[in-house]
Amino acid sequence: MFQPFQTVAVLGAGVMGTQIAAHLANAGLTVHLLDLPAQTGNKNGIVEGALKKALKQSPPIFFTEKTAKRVILGNYEEHFDRLAAADWVIEAVVENLNVKQELMHRIEQTVRKDAVISTNTSGLSIEAIVQNCSKSFRKRFLGTHFFNPPRYLKLLELIPTDETNPQVLERMQWFGRMRLGKGIVVAKDTPNFIANRIGVFVSLLGLKAWLEQGYTIEEIDTLTGTLVGRPKSATFRTADLVGLDTLLYVAENLYPAIPQDECREMFRVPEVMRKLVETGSLGAKTGQGFYKKVEGEIRSLNPKTFNYESAKPLNLGNISGIEHHPSLTERLQKLYHHRGRAGDFVRQSILATLAYSANRIPEIADRPLEIDQAMCWGFGWTLGPFEIWDVLGFETVLQDMQQAGFTVPAWIEEMQRHHITQFYRERQLYLPQQGYISLPAATDEIHLAEIKSNPKATLWHNSEAALLDLGDGVVLYEFRSKANTLSVKVIDGLVAALDWLEAHDEIRGMVIGNEGENFCVGINLAEVGKIAQWENLNPFNHSHSRIADLLTQFQTLVQRIHYFPKPIVAAIQGRVLGGGCELAMACPQVVADAETYIGLVELGVGLIPAGGGLMRLARWTGHQAISDAPGDILPWLKRVFETIGMAKVANSALEGKELGFLAPTTKMVINGDRRLYVAKQEVICLDQSGYAPPPHEPIPVLGQSARATLEHMAYVMQQGGYISEYDRTLAHRLAYVLTGGDLTIPSEVNDDYLLGLERDNFLPLIDEPKTKDRILHMLKTKKPLRN
Repeated sequence: MFQPFQTVAVLGAGVMGTQIAAHLANAGLTVHLLDLPAQTGNKNGIVEGALKKALKQSPPIFFTEKTAKRVILGNYEEHFDRLAAADWVIEAVVENLNVKQELMHRIEQTVRKDAVISTNTSGLSIEAIVQNCSKSFRKRFLGTHFFNPPRYLKLLELIPTDETNPQVLERMQWFGRMRLGKGIVVAKDTPNFIANRIGVFVSLLGLKAWLEQGYTIEEIDTLTGTLVGRPKSATFRTADLVGLDTLLYVAENLYPAIPQDECREMFRVPEVMRKLVETGSLGAKTGQGFYKKVEGEIRSLNPKTFNYESAKPLNLGNISGIEHHPSLTERLQKLYHHRGRAGDFVRQSILATLAYSANRIPEIADRPLEIDQAMCWGFGWTLGPFEIWDVLGFETVLQDMQQAGFTVPAWIEEMQRHHITQFYRERQLYLPQQGYISLPAATDEIHLAEIKSNPKATLWHNSEAALLDLGDGVVLYEFRSKANTLSVKVIDGLVAALDWLEAHDEIRGMVIGNEGENFCVGINLAEVGKIAQWENLNPFNHSHSRIADLLTQFQTLVQRIHYFPKPIVAAIQGRVLGGGCELAMACPQVVADAETYIGLVELGVGLIPAGGGLMRLARWTGHQAISDAPGDILPWLKRVFETIGMAKVANSALEGKELGFLAPTTKMVINGDRRLYVAKQEVICLDQSGYAPPPHEPIPVLGQSARATLEHMAYVMQQGGYISEYDRTLAHRLAYVLTGGDLTIPSEVNDDYLLGLERDNFLPLIDEPKTKDRILHMLKTKKPLRN
């Protein structure tokens, strides 16, 4: 156990410094953000301007607006002495060795003797930055290379020098993983470290194919995006997002620094890139780079004319069957062996990338693992280079590499001579000169693939859900439906899981969770649409009995979960929307990934929440108010009404608490890999504490006068053009439920009363033409229609 950092100073309020400061504030630290004093006026002008700009960024870099208040602004002239109170000082100033060295000298004169100091640089030598500092200072110094944006990108490269105290490195590894939620890769002090060394090479491969091999920007982005397990921004959109000036700077600095690199000439920046930067076409931040939006159309750059032109049809052959295959492994294998322009590009770029990665061992890393992790955590790849090599077959790739004339390092040839044909096998990793070693297993993480590898761990399943044994008397209910929607089978399966749990006294409780990108995006709209369509066509059924039955079943289910005699913990992440939000709200305890985007968004598809969400938020308003007086409850009720009426989704788990979707007791986990483990421990803890379900508490509702207030809010918003007339109609139903229906005076009601109002106001909306249009639009475009 290491001492956690509590106070941090970040020097340099540029893009990276400000974003690093924001993420440290998200992690609960007090952060001093300092920069040069302004030459005129307020001396904090530079740093204040930087933070003001940062607060407008989208996606947001702070968990909530309140989080930003943890950042204390200052300047080097008036506030440098604050560094004496810092546990950790991060230097993030301009990439200039002399500037950094001078600043380090000043830092050494000010900081405590036990403070850790780091530099955030992407290209300069870590050792050179402190070569003029004392030995004791150098012992607690290292590089900390955050990836931009630090809140959302998982990779943190730690670069110790030969003199860095091993305990300082271990403390940084622990803190980065546990408190900052980072995937830690320890890198060597080589130019651009690991991820950028490989990543820039891969980007330049795409640029070369565009300029020299006749592939269009759109074709390359198609072949380097989600199709091959990389982000949808692929090559050129990623370059635009990063900034062409940044990419140019990194490549230009790399070339002179790597004289022994067998692919050094790849880092000679093409003239087109230089010209774009010189003319201010820097990418997304200037509105044009490789792409530009013109009259609502996304156009791409013609490198010969420098005009932006409409996309031409892709000339990649028939790859539709490959594109729609759910397995990344099979997509890669089929693309690699594809005979056509698509296959030629994929095969050539993969061979070049794998050869380059192999040749960087042991230069930038001693093991394939660090390179794979760096590319996955830093660039969003699903599989790293050596994992891809395993997927395609060791011998196949090596033979193709040799035939194509790539340089093959000696350690790969050694593997071939010893008939070793995998880098990874059964939690083992191959190391040059050492052979296979066991991969370190985190004792505080649970990965469902490992659980499911034991057939006995599956206690029950259907085609869209399963009940798994996590050990220690805890089970987990896993969604397996498409996009983790609440389908009929998922709901039926959860009922069956509760029946099973009730029948097994030896089981402590249950976690509801999965490892999908999103916990649950809500009810399966396609199923609802089909049921509604069938019932409309049936002349003997006009009451939507099947939908009514489903709604009653779901309401009964969430109530059963809430009052179940054993602890049930929701382990949530990503989008938690609509019915998924109501399911999480029903659980007596929740463990939430910090990156949880939770909300009741039913109005976006022409419905109102009807799975207990309105009932629980009505109760929340009473808990938030300082007294039971209607005047104290009303402000909170207005806030809930606006949140649901605008289909607002929290930007973080922390904001989810502020909006009432998550209880104050919710455990927020900033490292999502630990979420299921923490949820399991919560079940055990609740059980050992003598768990009792929540009491049945009355819910305060404010009656018709409060409903009139809410309806007036909706009228003002419609008149102001913020909502449509149909939104206002939906808002009236929302107000009706939240204030207790036809009750004329403030009253207290029970759960079932409000659940009945939810049902009665949900079901008629199924027949509304505008609701049908919204549902159809959402299914087609994945975007809400405000008709």
